[in-house]
Amino acid sequence: MTTHRTAPVSVDAMLEDLQALVEVESPSRDLDALTASAKVVAAVLEKRLGGQAVLVESAAGPHVHWSGGGDPRVLILGHHDTVFPLGTLARRPFRVEGGHATGPGVFDMLGGLVQAVHGVATLADRSGVEILVTADEEVGSRASRALLEERARACGAVLVVEGAADGGGLKTGRKGCGTFRVSIAGRASHAGLEPAAGVNALVEAAHQVVHLAALGRPGIGTTVTPTVAQAGTLDNVVPAEATVIVDVRVESAAEKDRVEAAFAALTPHLDGASITVEGAVGRPPMPESASTELFALAQRLLPGIEGAAVGGGSDGNFTAALGVPTLDGLGAVGGGAHADHEFLVIDAMAERAGLIAGLVEAIRGA
Repeated sequence: MTTHRTAPVSVDAMLEDLQALVEVESPSRDLDALTASAKVVAAVLEKRLGGQAVLVESAAGPHVHWSGGGDPRVLILGHHDTVFPLGTLARRPFRVEGGHATGPGVFDMLGGLVQAVHGVATLADRSGVEILVTADEEVGSRASRALLEERARACGAVLVVEGAADGGGLKTGRKGCGTFRVSIAGRASHAGLEPAAGVNALVEAAHQVVHLAALGRPGIGTTVTPTVAQAGTLDNVVPAEATVIVDVRVESAAEKDRVEAAFAALTPHLDGASITVEGAVGRPPMPESASTELFALAQRLLPGIEGAAVGGGSDGNFTAALGVPTLDGLGAVGGGAHADHEFLVIDAMAERAGLIAGLVEAIRGA
């Protein structure tokens, strides 16, 4: 395959940029922090790629968009928000040791952003390439979905720089995912003097938890997992309110419809109780068929690389649902997403940057 590259990537330069991004904390929903983070992302893009990185304001914070000009051909998609609250950096600062880079967000997904930027920077011709870095992927992409879908349609191919699968594989499919909130209203009473006069929302919640957990069909990839429950005020009061949060993952549109209908049909077991349901499977499934062509290109560029369908969702779910070819997991090799042991494998950075560059060239040459 013919390549048109400038100088090879510099791992030291990538680590320099990664440190800059990690050290401006960017928790989702913190607009001041995300504004500061977006400015650093834009500065890295402009420094390494030239041109202008545009901050696109939104209710969730600024997204960052860069274009190499010309007819759009490929969208590199990532996000700069992280799950870690302000102050995490003081406890877990950016470090490079033992072949790993550590710090909040290195794997999910600041390392992937850096690798993508440096990969594109090796291309003598950057036309047709767009990079979109959103501010709210970790909290559902409500403020960025329309924009990322618009750019995905315009470009016609999407490379998602979320962290790699276990062992460094690419993510060729993802489950659809969503969160539901089940709110239960009962009636308070004195737990000792008049327990029968109340309607125990906690008991109703227990009935619903057992019913909801049974909706899962693990054999076909559907999981329905109650994750958070709250009820009660005092130890001698029959609870008047309870809430249950439920995580849902599905592999097919049919299962999405079935589970959503089951939540909508929930009915109380106790007389006098009432139930309200909020939520949906907000990210549609990303079928493996969406990545077939792009994964084949990746295998030609990096023989032996593996692909895997995974349970977590990303913005690639949205672009794949549009019918736009989408390949995910092109970011950092490492692990520990959302955890204190999050890490990035430094020795893999140059290879992954080269893979991004090779895919861009192959897509533009198709």
